[in-house]
Amino acid sequence: MAAQLLQLASTPDLVDRVYRTLGDAISDGSLAPGQRLTQEDIAQQLAVSRQPVLQALRLLKRDGFVQDAPGRGLLVAPLDSEWTRNVYQVRGALDALAARLAAERRYRIDPALLRQGREATRGDDVMAMIDADLAFHVALYAAAGNPLIEQSAHLHWRHLRRVMGAVLRDMRQREAVWDEHQAIADAIAAGDGATAARLVEEHSRRASDTLRERLDRVLHPDPHPVPPDTRRPA
Repeated sequence: MAAQLLQLASTPDLVDRVYRTLGDAISDGSLAPGQRLTQEDIAQQLAVSRQPVLQALRLLKRDGFVQDAPGRGLLVAPLDSEWTRNVYQVRGALDALAARLAAERRYRIDPALLRQGREATRGDDVMAMIDADLAFHVALYAAAGNPLIEQSAHLHWRHLRRVMGAVLRDMRQREAVWDEHQAIADAIAAGDGATAARLVEEHSRRASDTLRERLDRVLHPDPHPVPPDTRRPA
């Protein structure tokens, strides 16, 4: 006897679009940590019915981007620097594995990705900076030739995009990140897996430390900041 399966909703693409729209808004800070979310409000702003919003919110809750609010309803999940450290540890290990495998193939990462990343850091579009960074790492995963690496890293990156969105506006060393990316790409192209893996691990550790430090500053601003010394030249 054939198994009886429940019919699927007829608008999966709409649910995905609502999910991605809300996810991007959470990542770039348009929907702030702790902000309450209501189906009616979101449906009205996106000009869709409540059903795809409800399904998208369920997916966002499953993935840790929203959580139950006190009393009833949902809110944007708070940011957590300790969670960021945990995510970076896993991502660093996956990236190091990808770098070693890519070096075995002497893979050449597209130089255009590096140029585009440097260009993005010179602008004010935070999502463009995040997307450029992600594009480099996705290229690294593809270079490894093991599709399981990218699949495993995908969910971690969705959380990292959110943390990066909260702090990138305050980053003053954006260009240095792409210097590190260039060094990783060069080591891979040269077939030096040990160096590529080491550079990736160092890159991930520095990024984790920087993001956690800046995230703590965002979450816990100094109530008595020291005013700038106006006597010093700008």
